[in-house]
Amino acid sequence: MSNVWRYRDATWSDDKDLVGYDVVATDGSVGAIDEATTEADTAYVVVDTGSWISGKKRMIPAGLVTEVDHDAKTVAVTVSKDQVRAAPDYEEFADDSRKEYSDYYGPFAW
Repeated sequence: MSNVWRYRDATWSDDKDLVGYDVVATDGSVGAIDEATTEADTAYVVVDTGSWISGKKRMIPAGLVTEVDHDAKTVAVTVSKDQVRAAPDYEEFADDSRKEYSDYYGPFAW
């Protein structure tokens, strides 16, 4: 089984800052990356949804990233806009939220 917290291609985040990249769900843009991590087995991006979901932020585990285009500054993910909308709210510094996100996003990974 795959690790939902690991990029499918480790080179996507090598020496690249993904902050500011547009995040594209299977059915359109969901916002821009506000924060991105690259730590082994704990990588994720935080998407600032802007006014689309009343300024909410959503964490998306790196395993849901299917493509990174550094030239276009976009990151594609395996989930739909509705799935991002229904995801738990991102709470900075909430260490226990990783299990909640694993439970929610796990079936959508790889």
